[in-house]
Amino acid sequence: MKKVLVALAPGFEEIETITVVDILRRAGARVVLAATEEGPIEGSRGVSVLADTLIHQIDDNDFDLVVLPGGQPGTTNLQKNEKVKAIIRNMYQSRKQVAAICAAPIVLHSAGILKNRVVTSHPSVKDQLNDIDYSEERVVVDGNIVTSRSPGTALEFALKLVEILFGKDRMDTVNQGVMARL
Repeated sequence: MKKVLVALAPGFEEIETITVVDILRRAGARVVLAATEEGPIEGSRGVSVLADTLIHQIDDNDFDLVVLPGGQPGTTNLQKNEKVKAIIRNMYQSRKQVAAICAAPIVLHSAGILKNRVVTSHPSVKDQLNDIDYSEERVVVDGNIVTSRSPGTALEFALKLVEILFGKDRMDTVNQGVMARL
């Protein structure tokens, strides 16, 4: 079974988080929400989510993919967390999948893994992404890094992650149920 870590910090973007968790679970992944702090974590639109565990209790060797949702101040809170950045670096160096959506690619940049990579992000943080080849595509895959743009691309992003982890047939099966336009 594929295991996915979704990092959760106060101010996370709800659509990007819940969509990814839902689609990956539909595909058969074991998804673990790991929070940067105790208790229910409130998103950028006031929706609270109870995480499965805390980020400092995570052993990234147990995971095939780490996903960072965007949102503000969620992205800033993830960026300030050294354990989150260590997990990103370790998984990237182990050639495991690293994914970020919306503003969250700036966390990948802070972790030092985007040099000479093609990525996308929400346009509001484009100027914070230096030394990369920036794309306006909705979902971008460059090696083991997957990035996407916004809440409006969350379903495409999640289905691309399913395709990467499980293959196109599983992605198509999941999409038969949700009927996304790809």
